Amino acid sequence: MTDSAARIALVGDRSPSVVSHTRVPLLLDALAERDRLVLDAYWIPSEDAGAEGAVSGFDAVWVLPGSPYRSEEGVLKAIRTARVEGIPFLGTCAGLQHALLEYARNVCGLTRVAHAETDPDAEDLLIEPLACSLVGHEAVVVVEPGSLAQSVIGSERTVERYFCAYGPSRHLDTLRAHGMRFSGYDEDGHVRIAELPGHPFFLASLFQPELSGDGSRPHPMVRALARAAVAHAALREAQPAG
Repeated sequence: MTDSAARIALVGDRSPSVVSHTRVPLLLDALAERDRLVLDAYWIPSEDAGAEGAVSGFDAVWVLPGSPYRSEEGVLKAIRTARVEGIPFLGTCAGLQHALLEYARNVCGLTRVAHAETDPDAEDLLIEPLACSLVGHEAVVVVEPGSLAQSVIGSERTVERYFCAYGPSRHLDTLRAHGMRFSGYDEDGHVRIAELPGHPFFLASLFQPELSGDGSRPHPMVRALARAAVAHAALREAQPAG
């Protein structure tokens, strides 16, 4: 690992049975070959992600699918670090679910909200089973004009792939009131993309952009994260030591 390389933390419990995880090496190769965006990637298991400074010093954090994570708390701590320290962040599928959970608890004061997958009997569920599972589905996403998502995707309508059975439900107005923007919806108005205005790059989607195509042409959201990581690395290198 060189000092000048952009370093990305891949947060999740890596498994060959999770298709998103097997796609990552292909995407990293394609980013380097097609876009000249070279990333040093390091997998951070969820148990390790909760350690002090586990993702500090990285130039990007990508929370990947594969829930339930072995350590929900570790994933939430990694997301909080990226949010607070201004590290470019992408969350996909469970990454979006946990980004909302972290924001609700630590910014909105909703300390008791829970995820139905890990705490199904909780009284206040922020993330609940979807009315219709999206495992293996493709569906239209309507993207808000003027949003980060729209500038990245380049369109106000896109068709994306899913592999999830849970999504956000309650407290969305509270999250909005505290600064989170929901910038993508399905055709029935259900949230599919979230972002944080004012953050260098904070984007999360319920769909899985890493599953787009065959992996040889990274989805615009993945390319945007890589560009943000490279820009973050350049800023880091430009800062005086000490």
